[in-house]
Amino acid sequence: MDEQLDQYITQQKQAFLQCPMPQLQERLSDLNKISLLITQNQHAICHAIAQDFGQRSASETALLEIFTSIECIKYTQKNLSRWMRIQKRHTSMWFKPAKNRVIPQPVGVVGIIVPWNYPLFLAIAPLVAAIAAGNSVMVKMSENSQELCRLLQQLFTDTFAQEKVRFIAEEGGTGKAFSALPFDHLVFTGSSTTGKAVMANAAKNLVPVTLELGGKSPAIIADDYDIKKALERILGGKTYNSGQTCVAPDYLYVPEDLLPEVINKAKKNYC
Repeated sequence: MDEQLDQYITQQKQAFLQCPMPQLQERLSDLNKISLLITQNQHAICHAIAQDFGQRSASETALLEIFTSIECIKYTQKNLSRWMRIQKRHTSMWFKPAKNRVIPQPVGVVGIIVPWNYPLFLAIAPLVAAIAAGNSVMVKMSENSQELCRLLQQLFTDTFAQEKVRFIAEEGGTGKAFSALPFDHLVFTGSSTTGKAVMANAAKNLVPVTLELGGKSPAIIADDYDIKKALERILGGKTYNSGQTCVAPDYLYVPEDLLPEVINKAKKNYC
């Protein structure tokens, strides 16, 4: 598998160098293709994720992953022309009459490592960002997302050249080899422990890394806030995706004199 991955990234780097600065219309077109790919295949996507999970409500996948993915694309399309503009920067008097500019440019080939809990959205959101920025992309899916990975491989192969977008399945040890590839940027979402290993592997090639790692998410109920409304929001957020969400509330800070009321209302209405 290591040799195959080396071959994949070499192909993508060579293809990127043939067109290292895609124009706005090409990027917008690519984003539109991704949007159509998702909307036209949302039933198949929901079914694949349900198979990977063992069971997951199609309405939950539609709300938490398909809707958010489409909105991510819409937001990017709306703002992309502004993001691509050349930006002026102040020049110190010591360097006059020089002028400074920031010119947004693609970096090359971006690697994305996707966790299992939101397998569509956490693949699509960074993919959209990378494509919008003009890059080629390799996406490594979770070992627990085999059905979705097979579906996305098929759909993206039918839509994009694999030198531009390629989805890779976990085959045991794939993640370690993937994170050691000489990407131009690497994106990882997952645990802090695995994130350290990913960063250590990437450091061997001086690959810049973006890490979105797990943590704790406290929630605070103020003494002047509607307890019922607070509990609806907090416990709703906790139960989305069976609680497997990085921002799911882990514990509450409650004024001591309100604690009995909060516990009673939580039990009465949500247990």
